[in-house]
Amino acid sequence: MLNSRKKKDLILQSITYFASFISLFVLISILLFVFLNGFKLLNMDLITHNFESTSYIADLKDFTGPGDFTIDKDFNDNTYYSSKWGIALTDDENLMGHTIVLVTYVHPESPFKDLRNKGVATQDLSLGIDYEIIRIAFNDGPSALSIQGAQNMIHVLDTKTTFRELEYSTSGGGIRGSIITTLYLIGLTLLIALPIGVGAALYLNEYAPKNRFTKALRNLIETLTGVPSIIYGLMGLALFVPITISLTKATGANLISGALTLAVILMPVIIRTTEESLKVVPDDYRQASLALGGNKTQTTFKIVLPSAFSGILTATLLAIGRIIGESAALVFAVGTAIKDDVSIFDKSTSLSVHIWAMMTDEPANIELSTTIAIIILVIVLSMNLSIKLISKRLLRKYGVTHE
Repeated sequence: MLNSRKKKDLILQSITYFASFISLFVLISILLFVFLNGFKLLNMDLITHNFESTSYIADLKDFTGPGDFTIDKDFNDNTYYSSKWGIALTDDENLMGHTIVLVTYVHPESPFKDLRNKGVATQDLSLGIDYEIIRIAFNDGPSALSIQGAQNMIHVLDTKTTFRELEYSTSGGGIRGSIITTLYLIGLTLLIALPIGVGAALYLNEYAPKNRFTKALRNLIETLTGVPSIIYGLMGLALFVPITISLTKATGANLISGALTLAVILMPVIIRTTEESLKVVPDDYRQASLALGGNKTQTTFKIVLPSAFSGILTATLLAIGRIIGESAALVFAVGTAIKDDVSIFDKSTSLSVHIWAMMTDEPANIELSTTIAIIILVIVLSMNLSIKLISKRLLRKYGVTHE
């Protein structure tokens, strides 16, 4: 009998250990996948640079061309220099992980320093370092393309005495605009959802009578937490976008309609989490306040609410995590246009929608997507630590000792 019981205990304990191991294994596997694929593209330029690049088309000015631009300068093995044209090119990768041909040196007397603009503008152009060469077209042969590499481009240039057209661009692919959009969405959504959610939780826990209506209201709130977010996105497109167009200068989907949609998604979470934190405040606190002459409102807002502050911060953390991770609803409510100049009255993309846009490319850009995932993890971790620090200071200020 005793041995049988020991065997059952051992089996049950083994199941718990196995379940814990599977959970830990899955979590570590996800983190390893994200960091191994995304760490290579992680740098400050990705965070601070614009997504859009500016392209230029130019050709040689009259009476300019190749010459003798021999220099006493050493380049690395990956850089190729044309002493005939005075330009050095390198095979590199841009912020999105795409292979490019990068200008690393231009001789001061090179014809590339003074080019004729073939675009809309009439201002002359000058090729400098850090520009990306897209193609060089010739009259008497095929174009030299960036996909063929820097060595081939220099080799072709050295065989020519002129070229018909040069196309080059600034570096793009940064996610600065998406980071700003995400921060805007966090601020606007919390500004809308927190007061309403906390107020509703206070009503349900402190003021609402215990009857069928209140019970039905709680059930309805719990049901809303299970609704797929894409349905909220359709609601945002059908309801909030027209409202914001009629009340603001927005002309289509915008950040305000996105924040309103996210607020609706988050309110059930905030209400339930806040109400649970209000329930654990001891009734002795309420009774002591009332016994000392405080009325119901004073007791609720000066005793109960500060005591539940840590729970409200937990709700805030959950809300921030949901805002950063939401994408399906925002595709409809905000749009998928990646913008560098962010306005709350215009379309833009959050970091999650930026990942969605990269994964719908052909082929999918997994490296950049996982790099953005690392940045999302860092933002969530930073906000988590900041809110916990603020929570500790405020709890100490209000003299609340339990958490």
